[in-house]
Amino acid sequence: MLALCGVIALSASIASASTNGGDRILGVYKAVKDGAVSKVRISKIGDNAYKAQVFWLEKDKNPDGSIRTDLKNPDPAKRKTPSNQIVLIESVSYDSKEGVWNNGNIYDPTSGKVYKTVVDFTDEKTLRVRGYLGPFSKSLYWHKIEE
Repeated sequence: MLALCGVIALSASIASASTNGGDRILGVYKAVKDGAVSKVRISKIGDNAYKAQVFWLEKDKNPDGSIRTDLKNPDPAKRKTPSNQIVLIESVSYDSKEGVWNNGNIYDPTSGKVYKTVVDFTDEKTLRVRGYLGPFSKSLYWHKIEE
């Protein structure tokens, strides 16, 4: 009986540790791409799934004063989405063995293209977001500004 309690306690602590490890990604990040500054919120959308969505964009208006929209989105239904509401990462999951979030895609609103993605921390506050197309990759660095 004592051994069974020990196994249950160990299992619970391992499950808790992996959840907490994955949840480290949660928060608000400042992202800069090609001079465009935005704020991205990463939130939990399932047991081990996370999404990243723009909620603030430094230049969210067109020169005529109209709200910028996601004009290059390959999904015509999403082309009217305001640029400050674009979902960049639909879903990634945490791989505790590798210490990365993967098995998801990242959307590039400047080109309208979608790439495979792997996300990890380079230090306590810097998130490396890598987009892959075959053997080629490009990394962006998002800086955590809020938990």
